[in-house]
Amino acid sequence: KFESHYTDVMIAPYPEDIQTYHDRSPYYHVDQFGSPICFFQGMLDKVVPPDQSGQMYKAIKDKGLPCSYVTFEDEEHGFKIAANKQKALDGEFYFYSQMLGFTAFDPDIEIPIENFEEKPSGQAKK
Repeated sequence: KFESHYTDVMIAPYPEDIQTYHDRSPYYHVDQFGSPICFFQGMLDKVVPPDQSGQMYKAIKDKGLPCSYVTFEDEEHGFKIAANKQKALDGEFYFYSQMLGFTAFDPDIEIPIENFEEKPSGQAKK
C-alpha cells in the first residue's frame, strides 16, 4: 500500500533519520498551538493509529485549548461509511458553530468539547 512507506520519501528514512520526524511532529510542538482543534478518528486506522491521535488530543486538552475527539469504531483511514461521513461533517460543523459563535441548523447535532463552556442556545461564549 502506498501510504505505508511514503514517509521514507516525503520526510526521511525511518528510523535512520528519527530526529527529522521529531522535529516535524506536532506532538512535540504543542506549546505553539493556540487554536481549537477537533479530531475525528477511525479506530481501525493503520496510517494514523488511534493512540497517536489520542496522545495529541490529550496534549491539546492538557494545554487547556478547546478540543474534541470523536471516534468511529468501524472506520479506517479515510471514512467510507456514509453515516459516519455525515456524523463527522455534522460534528465538524457543530464544532465550528461553537467556536465561531453561530447556531448550527440541527439542534440534535452535538459533540463533546473539552475546555469550553457551551451555551444552551448553541452560541459560543465570548
